[in-house]
Amino acid sequence: MSGMLYLCATPIGNLEDITYRVLRTLKEVDLIAAEDTRNSIKLLNHFEIKTPMTSYHEFNKIEKAYKLVEWMREGKNIALITDAGTPGISDPGEDIVRICYEEGIEVTSLPGPAACITALTMSGMPTRRFAFEAFLPRDKKERAQILKDLENETRTIILYEAPHRLQRTLEELQKSLGNRAITVSKELTKKHEKKWKTTLEEAIAYYEDHEPKGEYVLILEGKSHEEIRKEEQQSWEEISIEDHMEQYLSQGIDKKEAMKLVAKDRGVSKRDIYQALL
Repeated sequence: MSGMLYLCATPIGNLEDITYRVLRTLKEVDLIAAEDTRNSIKLLNHFEIKTPMTSYHEFNKIEKAYKLVEWMREGKNIALITDAGTPGISDPGEDIVRICYEEGIEVTSLPGPAACITALTMSGMPTRRFAFEAFLPRDKKERAQILKDLENETRTIILYEAPHRLQRTLEELQKSLGNRAITVSKELTKKHEKKWKTTLEEAIAYYEDHEPKGEYVLILEGKSHEEIRKEEQQSWEEISIEDHMEQYLSQGIDKKEAMKLVAKDRGVSKRDIYQALL
């Protein structure tokens, strides 16, 4: 009978955030696959867990995943942990999960700490709809495309960033998105946890004089539907009402309906369009 893969969430700072279920699982599995065994041994020692570990990280994620699957086929149960948080959230965990499904290995996730959700819930931003982007790509072309995609994102946006790249990222976000509201969080769940609700411009000014330290979670407000609508109306104002009408008439739409659509596009009454066309 095949073994199973357990995705085990570990603390993102405060060790008291680990669950009883995760502790029991880490003790009972045959092997723990860890992002960095040197870091994870501290956690295991703290809770007196003696289960053997093996490394599973960004640079061996595909080759090692198939090896782990082979061991699970032999009946071994394996727990996957990262340095902090829930495996599979912007880390190599997503690759082994995909491969397990392809190879018919059962996977389960043991819920627990996640920096993105922790920061979101105390950000003061809307939480019903959000877009999790994690770290922006390093590749310039891909990074530029993601920033462009975010320009009209109406959901709350969640990003991760390292201290040495924080200022650059804030400046790029301000250039692409405008002066959005942002909540900057760091040292989550730790003694010196900090969160600051501000604007991109104010955050940029602050970090020009204060060196960023620690790992950051950035929660950005989405673009309002009202702002998008206003921009659409302004774009229509760049062409004449006659040309605007022609766009609809050329599609086979009758004049009465075309006037109605033009009025809606421009945020004016149908009567205003009628008068303008006289």
